[in-house]
Amino acid sequence: MTTVLISGASIAGPALAYWLDRYGFEVTVVEKSGVIRGGGYPIDIRGTARDVVDRMGLLPRLQKAHVGTRRISFVDPDGTPIAAIQPESLTGGAEGLDLEVRRGDLADALYAPIKDRVEFLFDDSIATLDDRGDRVDVVFASGTARTFDLVIGADGLHSNTRRLVFGPEEQFHRYIGYAFAGFTLPNDFGLSREGVVWNVPGRAAVFYAQEPDQDVHGFLTFRQEEPPYDAFRNPQAQRELVAAKFPEQSWHVPRLVQAMGEADDMFFDVVSQIHMPTWSRGRVALAGDAAHATSFLSGQGSSVALVGAYVLAGELATYADHATAFTAYEQRIRGFVEQNQALVENGRSSLAPETQELIDARNAALRSGAAASAQRHEAHTALDLPEYGSAAQR
Repeated sequence: MTTVLISGASIAGPALAYWLDRYGFEVTVVEKSGVIRGGGYPIDIRGTARDVVDRMGLLPRLQKAHVGTRRISFVDPDGTPIAAIQPESLTGGAEGLDLEVRRGDLADALYAPIKDRVEFLFDDSIATLDDRGDRVDVVFASGTARTFDLVIGADGLHSNTRRLVFGPEEQFHRYIGYAFAGFTLPNDFGLSREGVVWNVPGRAAVFYAQEPDQDVHGFLTFRQEEPPYDAFRNPQAQRELVAAKFPEQSWHVPRLVQAMGEADDMFFDVVSQIHMPTWSRGRVALAGDAAHATSFLSGQGSSVALVGAYVLAGELATYADHATAFTAYEQRIRGFVEQNQALVENGRSSLAPETQELIDARNAALRSGAAASAQRHEAHTALDLPEYGSAAQR
């Protein structure tokens, strides 16, 4: 039986583990957190990715967990309403088909069917790995040494597996020119299943609400010419940088800045993508954001991760030779990935236009109802899922 180590238990990792287990592989997942991480803002499952969760039997559960955001409102710098639109008008999604679920609900749904079938190593990570040609020797941070036939890095934008095998992140990291802070705060604003976006050139302050009795998610996003490297490992420096970018005393901006400074769940990062010439080397491959992060401005990170996991597992189950399978995986989905990565430009022009002229053009499109993007919908559905089925069983 082929043994596979997957690093990362966010979205791509458990999805890949599900399919590999179904195809008869012996799967181990290592995750640096102590548990499957819950919480988080809602994420979307669209197009081809919806077909993946349907084939996993998860569609009824995720439909019950559907948040159903009713509208996205935009306000000008003093808080005057500009327009309110349906989310699909902004995302190019399909009303009634797209799923919007809390990140934790998706993580739980992916974990539930494999928790008793797949080995999970929590509170641990890969310290070193040595591809010996016929196997991969792994030493974990805990000191445990194991050997696997294959290793898959599904450990996110800042993938440790990618660094160990392919080298420093900088060579693959494409910075989009924005940084952001995300956090939660009490819903003192009467918001329910809606988002509200405030803009000035190159900056956005956002509320995203689920139920009226639950905390809202706040986001402060801003144009930053160079990545703020000095702040990456310094939470206080992150808070100071974000606060300095939002000095306005208008609308709810001061409340958001205050909440960001006080939040114990503040998350800071840059808006960026991963572009690599290949997603595999020897017996190690990458999946999800580790291979091809699309950035949150694309709105497609989780969907692309689900599709990639399905295809990678299917190709590994189809071909006895891992190198052939890795090549087939890349050839089948690279075009789909690149189309979805290209959506970042739509996201940037919608959420945080860089000039007042671009804001005015965006607002005019919102008022006219012309904000929907056919390009987005085409990218969401750009891949017809192959049928691996019983032919892939090992």
